Amino acid sequence: MSRPIFEVIALTAQDARAAQSGGADRLELVTDMGADGLTPALAEFAAIRAAVELPLRVMLRIRDGFTPGDLDQLCTRAQALRAEGAEEFVLGFLAADGAVDLPAVRVVAEAVAGCRWTFHRAVDHSADRAALRAAVGELPGLDTFLTAGAATGVDAGRAVLAGELAKAGEPGYRQQILIGGGLHEEHLPELRAEGFDAFHVGGAVRAAGWTTPVDAAKVAHWRALIGE
Repeated sequence: MSRPIFEVIALTAQDARAAQSGGADRLELVTDMGADGLTPALAEFAAIRAAVELPLRVMLRIRDGFTPGDLDQLCTRAQALRAEGAEEFVLGFLAADGAVDLPAVRVVAEAVAGCRWTFHRAVDHSADRAALRAAVGELPGLDTFLTAGAATGVDAGRAVLAGELAKAGEPGYRQQILIGGGLHEEHLPELRAEGFDAFHVGGAVRAAGWTTPVDAAKVAHWRALIGE
């Protein structure tokens, strides 16, 4: 059985080194958690890339909310990150009515063609998550959905998560489920027993929220709970 994936949000090279030291498998790189995570500056990406050997998934999001904003600007940022060495990304966009903004997703996915990417928690805020999965499920490079099963978090989304895991391998459900959003330690035993094998945290591995850095000991604690 393969090692479960443990992904940690990193804002800085200090975060990245602590996450790697504690046993994280992969990092999601963002800035500005006041806006729920935006695309980091190119220099910050370069500093983190130089600091650790872990795979890095870089957020492609330039405004708060789930609408894409200026697609030309977003694609320019993506291309600059690729030129700097970025190989994996995180993205996902909704239209005003809550449906997936498929044209925007396609444009940005094409800008990172050849790279693996995660569709982030916009899926939890969509008007119809089954329709969203069907629409994006065959896009090249998409290998992960980051989801809590519900907009309000894992507590509310457990039944949805279980239902989607049961559909694994079907069209729209071939991607790995990466559980994040209101994820707590007490969720892990049951989630692991149900067969989930990928987990994502941010604030949970910091001493006092986003104003404090990632704590390697807290990462190690979560790593032990998730398992090897």
